[in-house]
Amino acid sequence: MTHPAPSPTVSRSRAALTVVAGLAAAGAVVGALWAWLAPPIRGVIALTRSGDRVKAYLGADSDHWFTSAALMVGMLSVLAVVAAVWVWQWRAHRGPVMTAALAVGAVAAAATATGVGALVAHLRYGGIDMAAAPVSEQQRVHYIVEAPSVYFGHSPVQIAATLLYPAAVAAIVYLFAAVATPRDDLGAWPPVQNPVGPTGRSETTAGVPPVVPTSPSR
Repeated sequence: MTHPAPSPTVSRSRAALTVVAGLAAAGAVVGALWAWLAPPIRGVIALTRSGDRVKAYLGADSDHWFTSAALMVGMLSVLAVVAAVWVWQWRAHRGPVMTAALAVGAVAAAATATGVGALVAHLRYGGIDMAAAPVSEQQRVHYIVEAPSVYFGHSPVQIAATLLYPAAVAAIVYLFAAVATPRDDLGAWPPVQNPVGPTGRSETTAGVPPVVPTSPSR
């Protein structure tokens, strides 16, 4: 049988703020790690015969736009699973408040991860200015290296999906842990004592054995 958790040393609101702040800080670390692992996109800026500047990617490097965004979502999903398991271990504060804090913290982690990741990647690879590319009649091709992208696209729906997906993963993992708990109060504080229902047995006075029902006589 699972015993209830001891009395907590911090308030529930402070515990929720700790979870949100911790996940936001962890998201910044994930963003920096992503900027180091995500593959850049190599390409060229070429000057056409008509004098126009065009940009093209080398080989299969255009696939790195998808690969880098998928890597960000994958790293945030791992963070969400680890965070959900870690928050569940804080037994005294199990419940809807911590579930909400976990979801908000996962969104904050995604926001800081994408923000830090995009900033570090831009500082590492720089920006691409088509007009300033050193191409001329004598040198028509200029090789470039472009920073990877943290999102699958720039539409509001694509950005929202990247930010909300880790929150959904964390909430599902936390929900599975709650469903697997035998106690109705999840073992949190304060403990809830479940009322004992009737057993269907006959009560007897002290020293008197219970009456055993017998089959009817024929």
